[in-house]
Amino acid sequence: MNLALFDLDNTLLAGDSDHAWGEFLCERGVVDSAEYQARNNEFYNHYKAGTLDNLAFLEFVLAPLARIPRPALDALHADFMQSHVRRMMLPQGRALVHKHLDAGDLVAIVTATNAFVTAPIARAFGVQTLIATVPAQEDGQFTGKPRGTPAFREGKVARVESWLETQALNWQSFEESWFYSDSLNDLPLLEHVTHPVAVDPDPTLRLHAEAVGWPVISLR
Repeated sequence: MNLALFDLDNTLLAGDSDHAWGEFLCERGVVDSAEYQARNNEFYNHYKAGTLDNLAFLEFVLAPLARIPRPALDALHADFMQSHVRRMMLPQGRALVHKHLDAGDLVAIVTATNAFVTAPIARAFGVQTLIATVPAQEDGQFTGKPRGTPAFREGKVARVESWLETQALNWQSFEESWFYSDSLNDLPLLEHVTHPVAVDPDPTLRLHAEAVGWPVISLR
């Protein structure tokens, strides 16, 4: 059996769904546009630079989920999928996912973006297993806080290993394993697989991939 793991934002998507969700909330007037957009961009720049304070970011990005009733959130997300996400989904990304699915590999999307934003996107790619940051809920309403270990940097490794344990598996269960990612933030998980692949990588990941001989591909 083989394992294929995929980052989502800027890997299978031509863009970042977390950042795009924030832009969408501004466009729909759900949040104060000027203030929210400035902070959204600031956090995104820190993410790309590898300097993100992830707990501060989660406090920011999960707050609107706690203020909006769940039915309204679900309607907003359906709009978001049609107006923003569908055009971000890369056909070559979908083809690569289905290449691994058709080969019988165990496939998962592993993303730092919260599960409310990303679960419908994973389903649209035909992937049943999503490992994402979990927004906590009470009585069906989001609290604005994360639950458990966020799927960010080393947290992605921990979350993948926990998921494998639920399947009575571990890294040694697989003859081969892949992880596809664009981001320097994913170096910890890239170093755990037998086939790390840099996909349209940021400059830091590109330099690292070239230095150690990892494949560099484009899905654009």
